Amino acid sequence: MTALSPGTYAFDDIEIGDKLETGKATITTEMIDAFAALSGDQFEIHMDREAAQRLGFEDRVAHGLLVLSVVDGLKNNAEAKLKAVASLGWDWTFEKPVLVGDEISVSIEVVDKRTTKKPDRGIVSLLFDVQNQDGTRVQSGRNQLMMVRA
Repeated sequence: MTALSPGTYAFDDIEIGDKLETGKATITTEMIDAFAALSGDQFEIHMDREAAQRLGFEDRVAHGLLVLSVVDGLKNNAEAKLKAVASLGWDWTFEKPVLVGDEISVSIEVVDKRTTKKPDRGIVSLLFDVQNQDGTRVQSGRNQLMMVRA
């Protein structure tokens, strides 16, 4: 496995086994509140600390899709950037709760790649491992990403 150094990478520049590491993001109450307002998902474990504690959580729980959105942002802001055209889909698992104040980071590995009918495009399959500040995996999954070839 090769860790990609800072730079911009097209489809033809990367190989199966290449890895990207992201920066970190801290999940805040403001992020949860904004996501709830945008999505309409006001489920009590997201919005109320006492309700979350009643259900066995230490603090408010971030929406799983909020964390996935932050993960995609971390990928797009990593020092090693992929020349993406579009995301084609996600196969994702929410493994552990992400709480207010948790800091997440992402390790991403290229696990598959294929060309398309269009000669200027290719598709990569990326495997994501999302961990909190304690090194606990909180989310994981795959993303199919269409990329520019050169």
